Amino acid sequence: MQRHSLAYKSSIIHYYIFGRGAKTLFCFHGYGEDGLSFAFLEDLLGPDYTLYAPDFPFHGKTQWNEKEPFTPADLIAVLQLIHPYGDVKFSLLAYSMGGRAALHLIQEIPMQIEKVALIAPDGLHQNIWYQITTQTSFGNKLFAYTMKNPRWFFSAADTGGKLKILNKSILKFVHYYLDDKEQRILLYKRWTFMRKLKPNLPAIKNSCIEKNIKLGLLFGEFDRIILSKRAKIFRNTKDIQIRVINAGHQLMKEKYANEIAALLNH
Repeated sequence: MQRHSLAYKSSIIHYYIFGRGAKTLFCFHGYGEDGLSFAFLEDLLGPDYTLYAPDFPFHGKTQWNEKEPFTPADLIAVLQLIHPYGDVKFSLLAYSMGGRAALHLIQEIPMQIEKVALIAPDGLHQNIWYQITTQTSFGNKLFAYTMKNPRWFFSAADTGGKLKILNKSILKFVHYYLDDKEQRILLYKRWTFMRKLKPNLPAIKNSCIEKNIKLGLLFGEFDRIILSKRAKIFRNTKDIQIRVINAGHQLMKEKYANEIAALLNH
């Protein structure tokens, strides 16, 4: 494993490198995690791939100092700085929030991509609350206010749990990330500054078909955060594989390493 940092605009992007294989694999982590979360795959994928795993803005050791959001153009530019790929195709491995970034790359530069492995990926469903809080001025102001004054939100969420409008997994997720003031501030920054990554699923499906991109998706049967049914647009499509295993949302674990690796080998 190697650790590196590079300057991008006025920010510092931190990233990890795992493995020594001839093929390039860019890895995008989930919410609240960092590039180190892919370390357990080094022995399994390292002989064939070199894994490059950046920390997203407001995650890990990356210092995002820009006033503007992180855009698809920023993502592409950062990847070129981490490992200039030129005309050589690369592959993508992404988990949860990172799935939104990977999907958008298929949309933006499909001719550069060979394979994509998505693990419980975000970006398959237009969550109404995410849209309101990140894509509208009023919603974003309310979001900022709520992160500073969360009592009403907690009360509403707990009531939703008692009435079984919100399932226990969602309620646990809410409290895990919002009980702490610092985590609430980070949530606001992370969602707001990543709001430009908005995948267009029909366009992505067409790109996979036209450019012969092999796409694999892995879901947990008991995941209540990212539901496998959200991937219905990709079902029954050539070179697209959808697998559901006996697990929840936390799929980035060594015990699931073989299932993850299989997505890159189909």
